[in-house]
Amino acid sequence: MSGSIHDSSPPRAGALHRFTPDPDSTLAALRDDRPGLVAPYLAALPGARAAVLGRLWGALAREPIPGVTGREVHGGRLTVTVAGHRLTGPADAAEPYAPAPDGLTVGGYTDPAALVRGVLHQERFAVEVDNSVANLALARANASPASTSDLASTEQSVVDGHPLHPCCRTRLGMSTAEVLAYAPEHRPVVHLRLVDVPPDRWHGDAPPRLVVHPWQYAHVLDAYPWLTPAGTLPARPLMSLRTLAVPGYHLKTAVDVQMTSAVRTVSPAAVHNGPVVSALLAHLAHGTGLEVLREDRAGAVLVDGAPSRSLAYVRRLAPALAPGETAVPLAGLGGAPDAADPEKFFAALARVFLPPLLTLLARGAALEAHGQNTLIVLRDGRPARLLYRDVGGVRISPARLRAHGVDPPPVRGDLVTDNPDQLRDKLFAAALSGVVAEQVAAFGRVHGIAPERLWARVAAVTNDQSIFRASLPVKATTAMRLAADPLTDVWASLPNPLAGMR
Repeated sequence: MSGSIHDSSPPRAGALHRFTPDPDSTLAALRDDRPGLVAPYLAALPGARAAVLGRLWGALAREPIPGVTGREVHGGRLTVTVAGHRLTGPADAAEPYAPAPDGLTVGGYTDPAALVRGVLHQERFAVEVDNSVANLALARANASPASTSDLASTEQSVVDGHPLHPCCRTRLGMSTAEVLAYAPEHRPVVHLRLVDVPPDRWHGDAPPRLVVHPWQYAHVLDAYPWLTPAGTLPARPLMSLRTLAVPGYHLKTAVDVQMTSAVRTVSPAAVHNGPVVSALLAHLAHGTGLEVLREDRAGAVLVDGAPSRSLAYVRRLAPALAPGETAVPLAGLGGAPDAADPEKFFAALARVFLPPLLTLLARGAALEAHGQNTLIVLRDGRPARLLYRDVGGVRISPARLRAHGVDPPPVRGDLVTDNPDQLRDKLFAAALSGVVAEQVAAFGRVHGIAPERLWARVAAVTNDQSIFRASLPVKATTAMRLAADPLTDVWASLPNPLAGMR
């Protein structure tokens, strides 16, 4: 994701965040405050270490990580040469979306943070990985199935976070108690704070009242005594911890906490672009079977004359569902374990998912349609239509828009490009290397369907030749974390299972 347009910012330089719980300090906090979670947490730790190590191993296998000078596979074993070390481990554990085997060992390491310290010599990244392991083990220890079929409950049942990122559960800046209080996988009700803002210190089209996450209220707002408390609002966090559901709306708040790759603030560009770009996308998507969840208002506090990314929010319309419909983020679909005919379900999913995205690409908008911001609407248990939310990651082509009779809107940041490779990579990395590849792996794992049969179902839904090229892009999340600018997109490539099907 690109920080100049996103509701995020680069991690702070210099000292690490005040709260960086690792597995040991998390255990100590549980012994003091949540003793009932101690045994489940200890039981979950080995699997969490293996899961994060598997993500790191996959990154070393495919990403342009500094110091990697060689990769070779023999007899099912992969050897990666990095910084003079030869690391050997199971080749299949490095495949995208592969479940980590119990006791996964890479180059003698079972602890991913120890590998980072001993081989990559990146202490900051090691702290992030340690935090990810601790929070993933905590999530698994406290997991429970969705209690209802409503969207918030479904999203809160997604436990493991980003499927390829070693920092899948990193929350640098939050104590263990705060993770339990605010993270969606722990199913809290969060009381948002409402704060009145002097009109002359307000920016945006919303009334001058800021919606503040309680973590932000406790840690940031003391510096702004001229903001006036105006009540609270109960809400339920969605998959993105700082985006919360209230009746009729989803509220994206600023939280100065590093989650996966970025500190999740709300940029001035996001405040401006949300309503403008979501209106454009809704227009382009008309008649495609894809509905864009509009961002209808946004605002930020002016600090020293400029909108503050730490004091901002965006409001988005919640999905409107008919009787018999449920909405599920694609990251939470999990291989549709209850499908009576899973291959038929997958074929319907492919028909609903891919053609609208390719149509929008042709019309001038490349959506970053990954599993968190793309939802499938099930009607009586069958894929029926698609929902898309969060416009920060899109790319817009003025030339393609004009060719379809649409004037490009005034946007800020780096959303705009006419480069066909950038447009295609933005969509394909999220939709094909991301959603489709993850669902193929999940359906194969749950139902025993051969991957080539599922990819053939994908090939059947479109005649767009661009999806049949030899390789697919995938975001290199670990290489990005190790780069000087961790929010500049870095890409790796994967063999395309669709190649040769047309």
